[in-house]
Amino acid sequence: MFTSIWEDIKSQFSHGNMLTRIILVNIGVFVMLLLARLVLAPVGEGGAYGSFLHFFTISSDWRHNLTHPWVLVTHMFLHEGFWHILWNMLLFYWFGRIVGDLLGDRRVLPIYLLSGLAGGLMYFGVANLATHWDFGNYALGASAAFMGTVVVAGMTAPNYLISLPLLGDVRLKFIVAFFILLDLVGLSNNNNSGGSFGHLGGALMGYVIAQQLQNGRDLTAPVNDLMNAVTSFFKNIFSGKRRPRPKVAYKNPNLKKQPVSKQGRSNQRRSNTSDDLSHQEQLDSILDKIKQSGYDSLSSVEKEFLFNASNK
Repeated sequence: MFTSIWEDIKSQFSHGNMLTRIILVNIGVFVMLLLARLVLAPVGEGGAYGSFLHFFTISSDWRHNLTHPWVLVTHMFLHEGFWHILWNMLLFYWFGRIVGDLLGDRRVLPIYLLSGLAGGLMYFGVANLATHWDFGNYALGASAAFMGTVVVAGMTAPNYLISLPLLGDVRLKFIVAFFILLDLVGLSNNNNSGGSFGHLGGALMGYVIAQQLQNGRDLTAPVNDLMNAVTSFFKNIFSGKRRPRPKVAYKNPNLKKQPVSKQGRSNQRRSNTSDDLSHQEQLDSILDKIKQSGYDSLSSVEKEFLFNASNK
């Protein structure tokens, strides 16, 4: 049974869209945290497990973030409570689908990353500037990334209708305003102020991304370019590909050049031109034959000629 489940997950990750992959990564990290808590629970909640968790979360302490730079990314994939990850992933799925359908699947992950990063930096900045709010020592979760996705969806299609239980069809712009209002209420009550500032930071980034897209500038493109470059780099490393070595031509130092007459040089040029032309004509003929009848229609001689030509 577990093998079948694992195969289904791998299939969904390989063939699903980016929205599905992000959700699967979040769920996978959540399961790993559960297992870590089970293993480290005897040591104490605030001991080994707390240290393990904080190793991946963004902190209000600049020294922690400076010595753990990966937390700028890892914190947005961490969830501790079941309801925390459930609501974050459900809401991200609903609004991420809208973004993927309207703006393309390739923009879903950059919006998630940029919004999550903005939320983390907002939390860190305000936690060190304002002291009358309760920020806690660290922040985690995909809420800021979700808020950025919601705002991008709302600005792209503000009149998009969503059917809600008991309320019926509601325009997307009102749903976005409701989520922002919830965070403002949380700040006024000093309830999870760090999380609320992080959410608003993600929402602000979503606003900037959507506005720039409307002005013809795609802020998600550099993120995709960077990820493609990193992915290609590691693929080349693990696939064992190496740069082709330069070919070295060896010459016999004892070989003397023979003088060639003017008539001989002329005949040689004509001969080389004739050979090159016949070679190119033969190559074109083989390529036309492949185009019309396929590679299998070539004779062994033609296949050998094509192989030698490709190595020149």
